[in-house]
Amino acid sequence: MENFLYEEEFVLNSKGYGVECSLFMRGTGIRLAQAGFAVFGVDYEGHGKSDGHLRCYITSFDDIVDDCIDFFQSIREKEEYKNKASFLLGESMGGVVALRIHRRQPNNWNGAILVAPMCNISEELKPSPMVVSILCKLANVFPTWKVVPTRDIIETGFKDPLKRAEMRANPYTYQGKPRLKTGLELLNASLDMEQRMEEVTLPFLVLHGEKDVITDASVSKGLYESASSIDKSIIMYEGMWHGLLFGEPDNNIDHVIRDIIAWLSKRCGNVGSVTSPSMQPQVTHNDLFLVDHHKGKVFSPLAI
Repeated sequence: MENFLYEEEFVLNSKGYGVECSLFMRGTGIRLAQAGFAVFGVDYEGHGKSDGHLRCYITSFDDIVDDCIDFFQSIREKEEYKNKASFLLGESMGGVVALRIHRRQPNNWNGAILVAPMCNISEELKPSPMVVSILCKLANVFPTWKVVPTRDIIETGFKDPLKRAEMRANPYTYQGKPRLKTGLELLNASLDMEQRMEEVTLPFLVLHGEKDVITDASVSKGLYESASSIDKSIIMYEGMWHGLLFGEPDNNIDHVIRDIIAWLSKRCGNVGSVTSPSMQPQVTHNDLFLVDHHKGKVFSPLAI
């Protein structure tokens, strides 16, 4: 990629369940790199091009958070990134990963962009209490069974038919039913986040499509209202679905990206160490992290 502006700070990105960085986050990475942000992203264990015992098998949500922290920290410790401001970007399941990273490292981040975060699962997708009870018992015996009842996320989460076809044609996109243990880990992670929203203290921007049937837009509003952050913003997009950064028509995606860049740009100033929530430093420039932890590969638009 030529004629992009590379400036100083960075943003670290984690994405949603079942998808991978090289296609799903490529457009977002390129747009942000063109705006002056270094971009990195992570394929979780068992997702995309990362190693894993089974495809999209999550035995512990905490392990995913640990992997992201380890990789992001290894980037931040590089000489060229030391003392530079850093932001988290998480979409869907990645939104909860980003907030769990913040919970573990409350003073380490200059802000977060949360795109349709999975702070709770839509009531239309959530199994009934009776089904959850049965699944819990079965998961102890058959944790890898692909039997969790859910909607087709590609069909209901991606508005643009061409983007849906592109997702289905990607061999790294997981299109099977969630495994029992995976489904329970996602459910428990979302419920945990819903109950601890007041612990969020970092500056954040939450974005959500009003027609999202995968993650509940009302819960994003609850996050905005309940979080203890002094600097917090929310944007609801009329008529948009779940996949704001990939699944919408290009003009809608451009709108969302412009909002993200505007939010980040307003928080660019003097870089310093991150301190208390009320004393968050402003940032001079920006980086965004999209990472394949298990194979050590960096998907960076700066290298495109």
